[in-house]
Amino acid sequence: MNPNLYGFMAEFEQPEELLNAARAAFKAGYRKMDAYSPFPVEGVAEALGFEHTRVPLVVLIGGITGGAVAYGMQYFSAVWDYPLNIGGRPLHSWPSFIPITFELTVLFAAFAAVFGMLLMNGLPKPYHPVFNVPKFKLASQTRFFLCLRATDAQFGEKAKRFLESLKPIAVHEVEL
Repeated sequence: MNPNLYGFMAEFEQPEELLNAARAAFKAGYRKMDAYSPFPVEGVAEALGFEHTRVPLVVLIGGITGGAVAYGMQYFSAVWDYPLNIGGRPLHSWPSFIPITFELTVLFAAFAAVFGMLLMNGLPKPYHPVFNVPKFKLASQTRFFLCLRATDAQFGEKAKRFLESLKPIAVHEVEL
């Protein structure tokens, strides 16, 4: 086997073919695979074996952090740093802290969602081995690709034969 081989990639014309190929590959025991398409294909993530994501947890932690920072900042400034008796209200007047606390909770949660998603997806990724396949530029236009990685325990020459048995347009070798 070529040590510079990233994997084999099958090219399909229809999204249903990609979905069926991903299901067949998972059923055959392949676990390290990726799908590429010009638009989201419903069911492909589950067919590839993705069950859950940690983005909601990251968003929750970001929101809690934002709320705590906002409330703590207001409490510190109103009670400790610069206490003012305005209209006889108590220094720790929590109802007046709610709007800013809400806004920073939403802001921190939104930033956590964006940056958490980017980091968990490994983005930005200016280079990936699949970019070496000349036809891969069609993945953002009209074609659907399923890539079986060489790091999979099932990988070998049988992987190429397996992809060919799915009747794709072509099977490409992906070099590192």
